[in-house]
Amino acid sequence: MLTGEPLPAVGDVLSALATGLWRWDNNAGFVTLDAEAARLVGLPPVPTTLTEAGIRARFHPEDWIEVDSVVQLAVAEGTIAEARMRIMDERGRVVRIVRSRSKPAIDPLTGEYELVGTLQEVSEPPPGTAARTPVTGGWRRSREAFLLDAGRALAEARSTQEVLRVAAGLSMPGFSPDGLAVFGVEADRLTVIGHHGQKPGDERPFTQLSVEMDYPAADVVRTGRAVYLSSPDDYRARYPASWPLAERFGRQSWAFLPLTVAGQTMGAWMAAFTYPVSFTPDERSVLTTVARMLAQALSRAGAAETERELTDGLQRSMLPSLGPRIPGMSLAARYIPTGGGLQVGGDWYDMIPLPGDRFALVIGDVQGHDVRAAGLMGQLRIALRAYASEGHRPDAVLSRASRFLYGMYDEESTDLRFATCLYVEVDPATGTLDVARAGHPDPAVRMADGTVLSRHTAGGLPLGIDPDSDYPTTRIVLEPGETMLICTDGLIETGGHDLDTGWRRIRRILEDHEGDLEGLADALVQAVHGPFSHHTTGPLADRREDDIAVLLLCRQDDDRHPDDHRLVRRRPPVRRTVLTVAQDEPERIAGARRHVRELLHDWNSADQIDSAVLLVSELLTNVLVHTDADALLITEITEITEAGDGPERRRIRVEVTDTADDLPHRRSPGELASSGRGLLLVERLADVWGVDPRGEGKSIWFELHEAPAGARRPVRPK
Repeated sequence: MLTGEPLPAVGDVLSALATGLWRWDNNAGFVTLDAEAARLVGLPPVPTTLTEAGIRARFHPEDWIEVDSVVQLAVAEGTIAEARMRIMDERGRVVRIVRSRSKPAIDPLTGEYELVGTLQEVSEPPPGTAARTPVTGGWRRSREAFLLDAGRALAEARSTQEVLRVAAGLSMPGFSPDGLAVFGVEADRLTVIGHHGQKPGDERPFTQLSVEMDYPAADVVRTGRAVYLSSPDDYRARYPASWPLAERFGRQSWAFLPLTVAGQTMGAWMAAFTYPVSFTPDERSVLTTVARMLAQALSRAGAAETERELTDGLQRSMLPSLGPRIPGMSLAARYIPTGGGLQVGGDWYDMIPLPGDRFALVIGDVQGHDVRAAGLMGQLRIALRAYASEGHRPDAVLSRASRFLYGMYDEESTDLRFATCLYVEVDPATGTLDVARAGHPDPAVRMADGTVLSRHTAGGLPLGIDPDSDYPTTRIVLEPGETMLICTDGLIETGGHDLDTGWRRIRRILEDHEGDLEGLADALVQAVHGPFSHHTTGPLADRREDDIAVLLLCRQDDDRHPDDHRLVRRRPPVRRTVLTVAQDEPERIAGARRHVRELLHDWNSADQIDSAVLLVSELLTNVLVHTDADALLITEITEITEAGDGPERRRIRVEVTDTADDLPHRRSPGELASSGRGLLLVERLADVWGVDPRGEGKSIWFELHEAPAGARRPVRPK
């Protein structure tokens, strides 16, 4: 009914409703309260002005922190700031709970703001509603726990797809969206980076929308401000052109938030709900915090993926293919970069075609795990290819490569690098391998029956240290069914292993493998680094400690189909190896002893193994001390049958050949003599032995017949 009387003053209306009025001048730092507002915060009911510290003392400390974040969110979004706060007395007790609603007024020139709002007493929320009510206690604790877990999960995501999976699995406290979408920007178009809660293909109408279109995500990208739509009517009224696109999903509320990194809006995040959401300040605060974390995670993942793409491209450009199929030979290779930096390093391998149907295998490691090492590796690889293509022998190829690397530095250079390298010239027709080594680990050979031998080869200094260093050549013959492994030290030493324990680990893998050559390459790198994640010429494993390069060369059995690359363990009639010990390499006698011991790994009698190792050492030493010739060690293990077709046994025959004409003769050394007992030991320990003259030089040989397991060799009387 109209009475014609004037309306009461605003202050009287608010006082009648037990609602106080307050004003906060952020620039001056003062808060002005009317009488009712002063009463509600526990002061005398008269208008008053307080400093920020003075008003803060009236509220619970946790609530004041909450108010500050709510106000900052309202200032950023230009929305109403709403919060509930506990009023404390002088003894620290809660005397009432009040609700504050305010609207920020921002000065567009200075950015300073002023808040004008109301204060009203409210009752305690009923039990069980704290999680859905943005007040205090349960909501706040649930929100903090949620944000902590979400931040940790997003920080650990390593790819865009992982980030999207984490975002899809977030269960927000009290309100969880059932539909999510992440939009990116390419030129002037929106793109859908990922989505959840929609069917495959539902994103198609949204993939090429213009950023100028009347669509919430486009609006967010243009302005950098969030858009909250609490009902379908709200959506239809604000964005009528794009409403038909959203209507068919049957959602009731939507939040579109900017994905901002370093002040740049890189896209938008949509959270859609099947039930109405009012988007209170606390709910907006949670959504805004998640959007910020999501933007940071997507930025990190995008940078990491770009880095990996750059790394993979660099690897593909530097690593060779293994070329066409080689008759009678199988090849497999793996390269695994380290886990640091750009994930590139100085390890490499190569296969170089040579005249006469021959080819060379090269493997090496430039010092360092950075772009500098990768660049030097590329230059050194090209140089090695050039020298090999000129027709030089392995020793000459490495000598020239060492001078090339040494010459890349001048007197003022501080970042000096060297490189280890192993160069193998292969003749597929005969299985002959001519090996030159520059400070690199020795190759290993897996024989047809699974026996694994470390093949000790002559070597020189790493490349780039001494321009005049020599690189002697060692010849190895790869028999049918045998496989040679060459690798960088990352395969051996990763996981806290040294050279000895690392080789034992690799030897077990080589001995136990039953599959093909590619499977063996996979097994070697998987044992070091775990499941595979990348590919070059084959699966690569996750990055850890050091670069790894692996090359496997198998000489196929003559009776096997060319496409059959299985490594089938079989016991050949003869297990045979050849080793050369040069006059200027007496230290290789120790390698020969290890070589014979490895060859006898499955021999029944430990005493006979010790005897064979001792006799090999004596015969090789005799050649190096009493002649000017090199020694050639030939070791064969063959099966023999007792008379009367008894049980099968084996025989080891060791032959040491040299080019000297003087035949050895037995001596009677004195009690204190330091030499002269070689032939006496051979006569005492060997089952059969002899000396055979050759056209040039002679051959000293001995045989041992395998004794039953555990049996000790009887000592012959003098």
